[in-house]
Amino acid sequence: MSPDVLPDPDPRPQPPEAPGPNECCGSGCPLCVLDLYADELAQYRQRLGAWKQRHPDATE
Repeated sequence: MSPDVLPDPDPRPQPPEAPGPNECCGSGCPLCVLDLYADELAQYRQRLGAWKQRHPDATE
């Protein structure tokens, strides 16, 4: 019987998926997909920075 591999309790954050080229209509929507993506990207960068501090030996 082989031991099961446990999932990493602190996995590296994954970047958000960028919107497709046709997802923004260019109408100046109050919640534009590009604005939402920029917010998600900023949050990802914060999470990644914190993760890198917890894992200083991690490679890119």
